[in-house]
Amino acid sequence: MKHQAKFKPFEKKMKAENMPAPAIHIFRNYYEKLIKKEKGLIPEAGIQPVDTLTDFASLGSGKYEETGRRHLHKTAAIKLNGGLGTSMGMNKPKGLLKVKSFFSFLDIAVSQCRKMDPAVPVVFMNSFSTTRATLKALEAYPSLRNRPLGKEFLQHKVPKIDAATLEPARHPENPALEWCPPGHGNVYTALYTSGMLDQLLDNGYEYAFLSNIDNLGAVVDPAILGYFIENRFSFMMETSPRTPNDKKGGHLAKMKSGGYILREIAQCPKQDQKDFQDIEKHRYFNTNNIWIYLPALQKVLHRQNGIIALPMIRNKKTLDPRDPESPEVYQLETAMGSAVSVFDRTGAICVPRDRFIPVKNTNDLLDVRSDRYILDDRFHLIPNPEKKSDSVHIDLDPAYYKFIDDFEKRFPKGVPSLKNCTCFTVQGNFTFGKQVKVQNDSMLINTTEHRFTIEDHQVLNGDSAMVTDLIHRKMAAS
Repeated sequence: MKHQAKFKPFEKKMKAENMPAPAIHIFRNYYEKLIKKEKGLIPEAGIQPVDTLTDFASLGSGKYEETGRRHLHKTAAIKLNGGLGTSMGMNKPKGLLKVKSFFSFLDIAVSQCRKMDPAVPVVFMNSFSTTRATLKALEAYPSLRNRPLGKEFLQHKVPKIDAATLEPARHPENPALEWCPPGHGNVYTALYTSGMLDQLLDNGYEYAFLSNIDNLGAVVDPAILGYFIENRFSFMMETSPRTPNDKKGGHLAKMKSGGYILREIAQCPKQDQKDFQDIEKHRYFNTNNIWIYLPALQKVLHRQNGIIALPMIRNKKTLDPRDPESPEVYQLETAMGSAVSVFDRTGAICVPRDRFIPVKNTNDLLDVRSDRYILDDRFHLIPNPEKKSDSVHIDLDPAYYKFIDDFEKRFPKGVPSLKNCTCFTVQGNFTFGKQVKVQNDSMLINTTEHRFTIEDHQVLNGDSAMVTDLIHRKMAAS
């Protein structure tokens, strides 16, 4: 009863925003876990590593691809498009950010499906913050206007919880900051309550490929689809081998009782962090590329009235993400991939790195905009075969390049060539001219208060350069 009384203000708040009953019920369950001081942790002692998985390269172009192509007309692509890109200082849908050759994430996602097979629709899970601008952008694609299937469904939202009082967080000056998305694990209940799941099934779609809008490598692949179908999976996760850069990303594991489980770093006890980040022990990370058999999803959701009990992730943040001095809050979330432990027939596959090309910050953006990647005629972002290395370490000074407006100002004529670069570090304030080339391991350092310009066609060839040195070189050349 005590828990119910404490939850009443949250319930009233969610009902006022027309949140459906399943969304309120799920949030109540997680809130009660928080009240009971459950942290949603998955200790190392309760899991075991995954030793091997089927590798994408072993699928070949035989029966799996043939099966997949025969079922493309029954397959939909669902893109998670609820974010505003606030980590890059954006105030519009991240999906509308121009990432390659003047095309946005949204443009690329729509065009990939049209090139793959016009029968493969792309559907967006938008948030209340992204729906209007996204639908406006989709008006540029006449083929989407009259199809019987809707273009979007809405993600739910939940109140932030004041960490000190466990009451609804309040921000009277900007009430929007009182809310947060419940994580991408909300996609299943949102599909159900929005009616989109029924729409998909009524229009003959049996399979869905779910992925983040900002993962430019996430395309519908017929061979993977065929592997999923031939094995009669209900749910399948795409994983990739972990590298040192992925040691804090969610990894796949096995439960001691059998079956897969996904563990995020926020679910790992402090004493198990070393094991979590051991990439030799836990070898596979979740790309958040997910395949679902829709009739199985419908069966699970109908049986549980639209509710899927996924492991809770308790994130502690500040009420205003841009103000570290604002009050601390809890955000209760779930991960889409954690449904791997819910379905009866689940699988996982190891895919190459080119199916995981996320853009989470301006370092990533510089990489994909550069000549290290090519956008081919299928609208697939593919690695440039001429690039010097498979990976490049990019470190742009966050004081000048973290936010997208500042980033664009400093690359007004396009980004440099990076195909012959292995490491590029920028410390301080620089603006780049057109057709600059960065090669090998290069660093720029500006310790002054003034912005320095790297001139058109300049080559940075594997050295560290202070602004004062660059000035002396220019004076000597003149």
